[in-house]
Amino acid sequence: MIEALTNLAFAATEQNKETEEIPVWSGDLRREGKSRTGTSKSSTAKGLNLIVIVCDTWRADHFGCYGSTRIKTPNLDKFAQESTLFTNAYADGLPTIPARRVYHTGKSILPDARWKPLANDDITLAEVLKNHDFTTGFIVDTYHHFKPDYNFHKGYDSWQWIRGQETDLWKSGPREEFNPRDHMPDHLWNEGYDNNMRQYLMNTQHRKGEGDYFCARTCRAAVEWLEQNMNNRNPFMLWMDMFDPHEPWDAPPRFQKMYRDEYPYERYLFGYGVRAADVRPEDLPVIRDLYAAEVTFSDYCIGQFLEGVVQLGLMDNTVIVFTSDHGTHLGEQGCVQKTPALLNSAVAQLPLIIKHPDAQFAGKRIDALVSATDYMPTFLGLLGIDDYQGADGTNVWKVAEGEVSSVHDRLFTVFGRFGAVRDNEWHYFQHIKGDDKGKGPCLYDLKNDPEEKRNVIKEHPQVAAQMRKQMENRLGVELPDVR
Repeated sequence: MIEALTNLAFAATEQNKETEEIPVWSGDLRREGKSRTGTSKSSTAKGLNLIVIVCDTWRADHFGCYGSTRIKTPNLDKFAQESTLFTNAYADGLPTIPARRVYHTGKSILPDARWKPLANDDITLAEVLKNHDFTTGFIVDTYHHFKPDYNFHKGYDSWQWIRGQETDLWKSGPREEFNPRDHMPDHLWNEGYDNNMRQYLMNTQHRKGEGDYFCARTCRAAVEWLEQNMNNRNPFMLWMDMFDPHEPWDAPPRFQKMYRDEYPYERYLFGYGVRAADVRPEDLPVIRDLYAAEVTFSDYCIGQFLEGVVQLGLMDNTVIVFTSDHGTHLGEQGCVQKTPALLNSAVAQLPLIIKHPDAQFAGKRIDALVSATDYMPTFLGLLGIDDYQGADGTNVWKVAEGEVSSVHDRLFTVFGRFGAVRDNEWHYFQHIKGDDKGKGPCLYDLKNDPEEKRNVIKEHPQVAAQMRKQMENRLGVELPDVR
């Protein structure tokens, strides 16, 4: 059965057809109430399983369901139609590992949003669910989870690491057979960039078709895990963490051609190591298209995973969550790739879409503020588990149920040396260490400038001072004077 499902889910990936048509998961079996292999057993209070899909570096404004008219994300757009979509979810700490420390523990990491492993005394979502007799699985290609002693598989019954993303030290040769200069403009080259791309080229040297790309392999492994575990005596929780659409932006050719016919290089690689000062204005349209193609390919792979969920008959008793850890900059105020010094919504806003089997929640849009610290208590609440009080956030599903209209008056985010505070009307950020002024201090009027393009701090100094004081209180620091 596993072979049949994986062939179904990824049969088209080897064809490399140059077409703009993107298959969308069917959902037919769910609507008809049929199951190809039966329904998984569950003994939770609400009788539900949980699937969490986390992607890396996916801007919230790069979805059709979040308002984009350019970016092709038909699978997650359809998923959103059948789900509850949260329009104001924001990170607690950035980037990759700080964000995931929050996701797995429900604990805020402010003000110290450094890269650190999970501690032995951290209590994770997997451990809480294990105490409630869940079978838990961790399918990951985000390689940072498995750096020495990082411990993110803590509490899981099984885990699988799909090797090779970005600069994962997976392959060590033949090093000299790959020349990164063949895949980038000379003016972007530097030694660090060369080392990063050389490692990536080695890691992808045996790739032959779309099914060999990392996100496709991860989604395929997740479908296999579901089939192997869905009929266990216990309910299940599957956490699938995809590094895509993180750099390098290297989508299959047919996805790249959805955004432009010709690129400067047959395989143009754009990834970490590029110096923002080296990026020229003429580079930006190409970079944006490379990222868009990576997003669309990620959407395609997730759609194939969702098709597997449908075919397994799991839609009727499984909560499915989609989110990301942060976004990225694509030329805003001269910033390319995620930049702490411009701590705006391009990096701090999170897509958050939750599909509940109950159709009453389909198509809902929730504008209440949501923090990443709310993820764990919300997931537990959806499963009917209310005996864990160790999270810093709260169950925001109460808003979807109509029990309350909001759970937060304001949210705080820290990324590197920069901190931000946001409420429903204003967003303020500045550096918090005093040694790098970056783009701040900035104050945005969210009612009149929702895309955060105009700094109005000079027009509203009292608002800025009030929010600066709120940051001082929350972060427990005396902020430097940056007027």
